[in-house]
Amino acid sequence: MAVPGVGLLTRLNLCAQRRTRVQRPIVRLLSCPGTVAKDLRRDEQPSGSVETGFEDKIPKRRFSEMQNERREQAQRTVLIHCPEKISENKFLKYLSQFGPINNHFFYESLGLYAVVEFCQKESIGSLQNGTHTPRTAMEAAIPFRSRFFNLKLKNPTSERSRIRSSNQLPRSNKQLFELLCYTESIDDQLNTLLKEFQLTEENTKLRYLTCSLIEDIAAAYFPDCIIRPFGSSVNTFGKLGCDLDMFLDLDETRNLGAHKTSGNFLMEFQVKTVPSERIATQKILSVLGECLDHLGPGCVGVQKILNARCPLVRFSHQASGFQCDLTTNNRIALTSSELLYIYGALDSRVRALVFSIRCWARAHSLTSSIPGAWITNFSLTMMVIFFLQRRSPPILPTLDSLKTLADAEDKCIIEGNNCTFVRDLNRIKPSRNTETLELLLKEFFEYFGNFAFDKNSINIRQGSEQNKPDSSPLYIQNPFETSLNISKNVSQSQLQKFVDLARQSAWILQQEDRDRPSISSNRPWGLASLLLPSVNRKSFTKKKSNKFAIETVKNLLESLKGNGTENFTKTSGKRTISTQA
Repeated sequence: MAVPGVGLLTRLNLCAQRRTRVQRPIVRLLSCPGTVAKDLRRDEQPSGSVETGFEDKIPKRRFSEMQNERREQAQRTVLIHCPEKISENKFLKYLSQFGPINNHFFYESLGLYAVVEFCQKESIGSLQNGTHTPRTAMEAAIPFRSRFFNLKLKNPTSERSRIRSSNQLPRSNKQLFELLCYTESIDDQLNTLLKEFQLTEENTKLRYLTCSLIEDIAAAYFPDCIIRPFGSSVNTFGKLGCDLDMFLDLDETRNLGAHKTSGNFLMEFQVKTVPSERIATQKILSVLGECLDHLGPGCVGVQKILNARCPLVRFSHQASGFQCDLTTNNRIALTSSELLYIYGALDSRVRALVFSIRCWARAHSLTSSIPGAWITNFSLTMMVIFFLQRRSPPILPTLDSLKTLADAEDKCIIEGNNCTFVRDLNRIKPSRNTETLELLLKEFFEYFGNFAFDKNSINIRQGSEQNKPDSSPLYIQNPFETSLNISKNVSQSQLQKFVDLARQSAWILQQEDRDRPSISSNRPWGLASLLLPSVNRKSFTKKKSNKFAIETVKNLLESLKGNGTENFTKTSGKRTISTQA
């Protein structure tokens, strides 16, 4: 299920406490005896560090390689609903009789669940053969052999130990606000927010496993199909609690045997035909929706939304807690996910800035989980990418420049749209730009607070401002379907609200350059002050405005008397105030 963003932050008297680092809870990640435990914890990058492109970096994997590896892992993985209290050692010993275990972890979602990855796929068959279908006196079970199991204890009175589970949701607003107050710089704040909101290794594995479980159901009709996740689950910009978008890829089924011809004969399957591709999509999704509703373990609230521009089936996967949207052959969306994956991997500042801008937008109700006239997260991400393309020197390359680096293997045409760009990250030269996250955050608000939205459009393909082709308040060109505006839904009032808040945020950060709160101060600062709800922010900014007006008059009078004035040292790193006589 979707998790609300940070929109209810209130001013907390936290910074007056002793400023020490808040320790992250230890997540227990386990591997089976006899195998090398993989460290699945989030990388502890030094707080505030920025990857500028000068460091020697190991080769980065292609998006397709990452997807294939994740899918192969998911095919060797099972999901088990466990008793509330269970002996971990006995649990591992029991499962090990079916085959060696690579790793596993526990999490809670309406109960305790275990995600167990075996070393060989054959172990799952052994486990299924040793599992029976439940029988009850009042209900009849549908005998579907899935990789979703329910574990029961034969002797519930035996001694059991509680297992520490992995957290699948972000910190509370209060905890996040406290973490931001304890940091030493705005750069630290942006990196802290990124680390707290980004998908964990466990959550990513659970998403691929959920897709793999749905693939098992679809394979009953389409044996060679693939259920592929796309969007925020794979583009590295997803946050904990985001929805799971997936699509049914039938290309393997359609292309199977396409080149296997012999002699003068050509064999074809007998199939039913329909008037259009859209009708075929609707029929396929209708059948899959029925299967999920009646046969899919843990799939509840199934809705078949077949008359939408992009037909889909929406449902909740109760065991994982994900709200899922299933479409078919949505390859342009997957290509967009790959493009964002590349942009996010080129420079660590990209994701930190995107996460912070999204969090800021949600805090002020600029975005919403409900469809409407609001700016979407995808539009905000495009705006950040465009802004970073406009820096001097650019932090991110334009899509056209990525196209020029492409080779024959990268050529991609989808439904008549040119989706060609280089897929090999190691062929893209890193940026020489060394600007801090603090500066980029300020400049983002200033840039779009003064952007000529009435005349110009945003175009990441060329990385330059273009004349708007229509009168939409906000025009952001779709990077691949170039005739479409991805922000066509945004109203003039919502755009004006964005501009006003951007200008106000730029002003707040500018004033903090002159008067940063001291360590003993109890007022929010930096990114934390930008996340205050609008009702609290008005009072906060009014006090700051009055304070600076008084100080300006005071300094003017003192200068007339010949006394020295206070000089504020502008810092982009540590929170210090320098006064000189």
